[in-house]
Amino acid sequence: MAVPPVAAAIGTVAALMSITSFAPQILKIWKEKDASAVSLRTYVVTVTGFACWIAYGILIRAWPVIASNIACLLMSGAVLLMKWRFERAR
Repeated sequence: MAVPPVAAAIGTVAALMSITSFAPQILKIWKEKDASAVSLRTYVVTVTGFACWIAYGILIRAWPVIASNIACLLMSGAVLLMKWRFERAR
C-alpha cells in the first residue's frame, strides 16, 4: 500500500524531530561532562521503547519505522552511556 505524500511528509518531519530532540541533551552532557540531571530510569525505559519499536517495525516490515527508531535508539543510547560513564567517573 502506497503512503500518501502528505502522510509521508508528516512522518518524515516527525521522525526528524524525534531524532534531533536528543541532540541538545547530548551536547549539554558532553560539554559539561555531567549527566547528574538526567533520569537513569527514564532513559532505560526510552531505550527499551525504541528497541521494541525496532522489533515491531521489523515484524511489520516498515522500514521508515525501523530506520527512525534505530536513529532514536542510537541518540538516546548515547545519553544513557554518558550517564553511566560520567556517574562512574565521580
